[in-house]
Amino acid sequence: MTVSDRISLFDAQAIEQLRKTLRLDPQQIRVLRNKLLKRFLADEIALSEFPAADQIHCHTLNVFRRCDSEIDGASKLLFQTSAGMLIESVILRIATGRTTLCVSSQVGCAAACDFCATGKMGIAQDLSAAEILDQVLQAGQILAAEDRRLQNVVFMGMGEPFHNETNLHEAIEALTATHLFDRSPGSILVSTVGVVDAMLRCAERFPLVNLALSLHSVDQQTREQIIPLAKKYPLHQLRSTLQEVNRIQQRETMIEYLMLAGVNDSLDDARQLSEWLVGIDAHVNLIPYNAIDDSPHLSGTVRDEITAFADVLKATGQKTTVRYSLGSDIAAACGQLVKKENRQRAIDAHR
Repeated sequence: MTVSDRISLFDAQAIEQLRKTLRLDPQQIRVLRNKLLKRFLADEIALSEFPAADQIHCHTLNVFRRCDSEIDGASKLLFQTSAGMLIESVILRIATGRTTLCVSSQVGCAAACDFCATGKMGIAQDLSAAEILDQVLQAGQILAAEDRRLQNVVFMGMGEPFHNETNLHEAIEALTATHLFDRSPGSILVSTVGVVDAMLRCAERFPLVNLALSLHSVDQQTREQIIPLAKKYPLHQLRSTLQEVNRIQQRETMIEYLMLAGVNDSLDDARQLSEWLVGIDAHVNLIPYNAIDDSPHLSGTVRDEITAFADVLKATGQKTTVRYSLGSDIAAACGQLVKKENRQRAIDAHR
């Protein structure tokens, strides 16, 4: 039996049909899922005692390349989809011992943010729920082999998650389902540039899943320059949406703020941000910027100025964290290899 003839681990209906056809004990299916999706055991170990092992394939993605940082605990995983396109996932091994996986939801991204290599690809294709989930499975297996546990899953990789809303929701359902990954909703975070209607739907359906808004400026003109989608979702609408999300979830929302030299990093920008957030329960993350080849006009704010920006926010009582960049030696040009490869593959596919 070839791989293409096998049943995907993530195809619940096909798995159930296989169980009925072979008259398998439901417990055998539960044990297999527990070994792979909760304990992240290696495929051969998980399948070793399963009576229909030759009819199951565990992965929808193939590892194209793995890059491990030589300076910190980051690993960048390049996966190839069945359509031949490449996506990225990043494992972050924080110094405190915590581990986070940054997953992709699309190939490319239609949001086309000026600071993002993914948005420069010129393509945007949705990943299936199975392709999203397999990133978690394969990263979990890597960490389990290191005797580590995957603790957080963040949708901050390639793509705007809410442009792939149906598959995103299906993936979250699987990640939190007790019979599948059985993850705490609080260990999952979805980051968006501000698709307001989808933010509200996500908050209603998954009130315990964390939401993050990539804000980056509270000046409408500046935000439109770096995030084209801001024209469709203006700041006043974002603000009212955040207040409604607060009401639904009864807890803080994460605000991501990329520090861009001379663009959004002045002390006056900090004061305006603080004023804009009055009445919103939010935690601001100030993020250092890693330059990309396609945006040579953008550069990152120096560390001392980021600290000064943070001090202004903190002085007003705004919860603020200055983030540190991990994997700079493997992700400083994040998306560049994938962009080049995918652009050519997209061209070839339409010939």
